[in-house]
Amino acid sequence: RAYNLIASPKAKRAFALTEESEETRQRYGRGNSIGPSCLMARRLVERGVPFVTVNSTGWDSHQDILKLKERYPTDKNAPLPSLDRALTALIGDLDDRRLLDETLVVVMGEFGRTPKINSAGGRDHWPNVFSVLLAGGGIKGGQAVGQTDELGYHAEKNVVHVRDLHATMLHQLGIDAERFSVRHQGLDTRLTGVKKARVVKDILL
Repeated sequence: RAYNLIASPKAKRAFALTEESEETRQRYGRGNSIGPSCLMARRLVERGVPFVTVNSTGWDSHQDILKLKERYPTDKNAPLPSLDRALTALIGDLDDRRLLDETLVVVMGEFGRTPKINSAGGRDHWPNVFSVLLAGGGIKGGQAVGQTDELGYHAEKNVVHVRDLHATMLHQLGIDAERFSVRHQGLDTRLTGVKKARVVKDILL
């Protein structure tokens, strides 16, 4: 049945980016992967798909991070400008279509990057601090929560743990993270892990 749904004319049409105007496709960005992917995400959300994941490549910069300028001389399709352009278009379109209030947009990776450039001219994995962007879905816009030390090595004020982020996202989906659990390795475990998590209510409307 899942295959039939994916192969249906309605599903196939959702993936037809050629239905979008050239102006729209340029607004999201062409010549990179993130622009068309965010445009696809908007088309899927419009058609009622409840969960959409957009993958962005090119962030694993363990070395020669400054050479990105050489790879992208105009900077048009460098990772940050292309993400900014695509994300702005996605959030704007969702808002224009009155879908943003019911759609939670989450931009994050699995960890952050070291504040210090390494000996290879890049940045390494750094799980102690990283940034997450949330938009729509009942989230207050235009604010930053949490603060690091002066060099960005450790979170110091209003610390939001990953489990707190998960609890907040689940809360916005109408799921009580304390009430529900999953069976993992023979144990019933909370959706947010073993330790108690909190909903970050400061960021909610």
